[in-house]
Amino acid sequence: MHLGVLPTTTGRSKGRTVCGAATQVKEREQGVEERNGTLSTEDSRLSGGLLTGGSVDFSGATNPLIRKALETEKTIVMVRHGLSTWNFEGRVQGSSDKSILSETGIWQAERCKEALSKLKFEQCFASPISRAKTSAEVIWSDREEPLIFLDSLREANLNILEGMKNSEAKELYPELFTSWRQDPMHFEVNGVYPVRELWDHAQNAWEDILTQATGDLVLVVAHKSVLRAMLCTALGMGPDRFRAIDINNGGICVFSINTSGQPMLKSLNLTSHLQTEGVYYQL
Repeated sequence: MHLGVLPTTTGRSKGRTVCGAATQVKEREQGVEERNGTLSTEDSRLSGGLLTGGSVDFSGATNPLIRKALETEKTIVMVRHGLSTWNFEGRVQGSSDKSILSETGIWQAERCKEALSKLKFEQCFASPISRAKTSAEVIWSDREEPLIFLDSLREANLNILEGMKNSEAKELYPELFTSWRQDPMHFEVNGVYPVRELWDHAQNAWEDILTQATGDLVLVVAHKSVLRAMLCTALGMGPDRFRAIDINNGGICVFSINTSGQPMLKSLNLTSHLQTEGVYYQL
């Protein structure tokens, strides 16, 4: 399956494609060459896209995210909330609800809405914290189904650092701030290890989503740290790999989940929709 961006056909965008889709028309006309022979155009397509590695069975590649079998395969599309006021000010956010979506963040959420408008999502799960909640409300505004808010999608609790500018936190709590930035697995406040707890929340979030998902295509809107933890837990990485993955404001990640509950990462931190007007036309 292929995830690409198809720009609108107005102005200078007319007739253009991005995200690796530019060669598809030519390949579809000529067929796809393989070492063992030539596939016809029809044989090389799967669900409207070219045959790729994503078409291959990935059973056993990762551990199941849920204890019971799923009735159907799922596609989970994850979106990080738009730029918040504290993102802009360089403050530590954590689980605080005082940081709200900025004007730029609202624009980013609107771009996500447009980019995902052709996809037939059946549900949207979101964090109840303001910046993610507002992002989800913008993205989901033209859909009939109600938003589903999950506490398991809340951001990590960073305790006394929350609300401080990064420069202030570094000056007032140098050891604590350095631990959070450089060794998050061992970051500890008053006997609590926020990043380690986040891994438990991420596992709970996966189970909540996959247990409650009634359709095959699901949207999730949350925060960078919890999304990082969800990505890492899905790929079998522990809290020591917390900073191995990054997701921009308005960035999109895509997972396929087979009926055994085993995940495969399809796309990481897609941001083309924030740079050009267009829609993701296929998953």
